[in-house]
Amino acid sequence: MLETKVCIVGAGPGGAAAALQLAQLDIECIIVDKATFPRDKVCGDGLSGKAVYALENIDKDMAQRLHQFPDKLGSWGVTFVSPGRLNVDIAYKPTYDRNIDTPAGYVCKRLHFDNFMVDELRRRPEIRLFEGIAIENYELQEGGYLISDAHGNFTVKAEILIIANGAHSSFTKKVANIHMQPSRYAAGVRTYYKNVRGLHEENFIELHFLNHLLPGYLWIFPLPNGEANVGMDMMSEAIIHKRINLKKLLVDTLTNDPVFKERFKDAEIMGGIEGYGLPLGSKKRKLSGFRYMLVGDAAYLVDPFTGEGIGNALYSGRIAAQQAAATLKSNDYSAKALSGYDQQIYRILGPELQLSKRLQRLVKFPQLFNMLMRIGSNNKQLKELISSMFYEVDLRKKLAQPSFYFKLFFNK
Repeated sequence: MLETKVCIVGAGPGGAAAALQLAQLDIECIIVDKATFPRDKVCGDGLSGKAVYALENIDKDMAQRLHQFPDKLGSWGVTFVSPGRLNVDIAYKPTYDRNIDTPAGYVCKRLHFDNFMVDELRRRPEIRLFEGIAIENYELQEGGYLISDAHGNFTVKAEILIIANGAHSSFTKKVANIHMQPSRYAAGVRTYYKNVRGLHEENFIELHFLNHLLPGYLWIFPLPNGEANVGMDMMSEAIIHKRINLKKLLVDTLTNDPVFKERFKDAEIMGGIEGYGLPLGSKKRKLSGFRYMLVGDAAYLVDPFTGEGIGNALYSGRIAAQQAAATLKSNDYSAKALSGYDQQIYRILGPELQLSKRLQRLVKFPQLFNMLMRIGSNNKQLKELISSMFYEVDLRKKLAQPSFYFKLFFNK
């Protein structure tokens, strides 16, 4: 049996961020993942400015290595397309010079990004990484949690658990008592294409909120070597109610929509269409308890409007590591003590999640969404507000002031 102060279950972005932040704090940990890296993960593959900033906060040298990492494409922002086909470009930074600045965001296949993060784990002597081991059992004992694989061949005793094993985490369901709700969960499908026409010259990612896709959207994220990540997501509630086949809807849209039909005329699909789930942060939940914290998708922290999960996973992993350090120092592992993690999560990410939930609801009303996009195309404040959803900007004071919204919508 292995023993450690902190054990992290899941070596995706959230778990890796937690381990790396602990290493920065000189705290040893064990991290376990069921996969052997490199491994693919179905995702949009977008690394927004917020994700990059989160890495910089953990370790500037690591962020610099990401900037130099070859298997990615620099991206400078996002293009929103309204149901009325109005395009609004939102930069990841309110101001930038692409000739001088490094890109604020990237698009990088999860196959490569997650392996980059695992390589960072391997750099650190404070971190013991175990791959190819699926943790199935969690037993709360005196002094900590005992976790093991299905046959008890691998066991770890830890004073604190950080759960980062994704949207289908059994710990999230059985111990934290958080369950999938179709009204607060989305389904996505993703594939790769080559030679898609009309990609943005600054590699902006694209989110298309078109009438026949609502309450979902289609995305196109440019990648290196002339490839693009192309996919679609929609609320699970709508998929169930309308009996939608999301894979078929994606193919039909690319084939029959006059705009996409032209853009994909010479495009070549690179593999099959894969599906995945998005546990949305559209509801405030209890993310910690006696001796544990949930991070990333296991904590249901995907942005309800944009579908971004990586940035919030990195942030939550870092916050969980900081809380673990404080808990070890105080020797207080109670649910009350660890609730400081929840407070930090909702202080830092809460305003964005609330704003995204409102925007998600707005998508159900195409005329209102079109109006917002028309305002946004000429409103510098609104563009900067949405930019802040992708980059590190302090929203809290602005969002607390009713006068901000008056200025936002009535001052051009």
